[in-house]
Amino acid sequence: MKAVVLVSGGMDSLVTLAIVHAEGYQCAALHLNYGQRTEERELRAYTDICDHYKITERFVVDVGYLSVIGGSSLTDPQIEVERADLQRRGIPSSYVPFRNANILAIATSWAEVIGATAVAIGAVEEDSSGYPDCREEFFRAFERVIALGTKPETQITILTPVIHLHKDEIVRRGVELGVPFHLSWSCYQRSDIACGKCDSCALRLRGFQRAGVTDPIPYAL
Repeated sequence: MKAVVLVSGGMDSLVTLAIVHAEGYQCAALHLNYGQRTEERELRAYTDICDHYKITERFVVDVGYLSVIGGSSLTDPQIEVERADLQRRGIPSSYVPFRNANILAIATSWAEVIGATAVAIGAVEEDSSGYPDCREEFFRAFERVIALGTKPETQITILTPVIHLHKDEIVRRGVELGVPFHLSWSCYQRSDIACGKCDSCALRLRGFQRAGVTDPIPYAL
C-alpha cells in the first residue's frame, strides 16, 4: 500500500504521517510552499521529518499563487496575524481561502501517477481554528470529486486519522508512536522561536499541557 501524506511540518501532519506509517503504508511526502510567513522554517521541518522516517519519495510544490490571491494573514503581510482566542467563533484571518482543495488536487494528481491508493492529511475538526476546509464532510465530498475526475481504475481514499481528536489526544498518540515532536513547527508568524501568541501556538501549547507532556520546541513567552 502506498499513501501520499501531506506533511506541512506541523504536529498534526507529523502524527498523521506516523499513524499512516504504522498502519503499513509506504509513504510519499508532499509539501507545499505557498508564500506563508514561515515558509522556509516549515520546509526545514518537512525535510527533517522525512529524513527521520527515511522517506525517499518527496515532492515539494511551489503554489505561490495562493499568496497572490491573498485574503489570509499567513500570506499577506498587510493583514495582522491575530492573537490567539481559543473561544473565538467564526473563521480567523489565518484561513487561506480554499487551501485544502488546492492541496488535495495536487496530491491526487501525484497519487494517481505513482500508484498511491490514499491521500492522508492531518486536518483537525474538533480542536482547530474553525477552518471550513478542515471538516470531515469536506473530505468525504472531495473523495467523490476524486472518483469522478480520475481514471476508472484509480481508487484513492482520503485518510484523516486525527480529524476527530483534540490536540492533547494528538500529543498522546504521537507519544505512543514515538514521533519526533522536536522536529515539527507550528507557529504562524516566527521562524526563529515560536511566538506562543498565535492560534496555532496556543492550541499546540494547550494540547501539550493537557496531555501532561513538555513541548520540546522553544517559545518566546
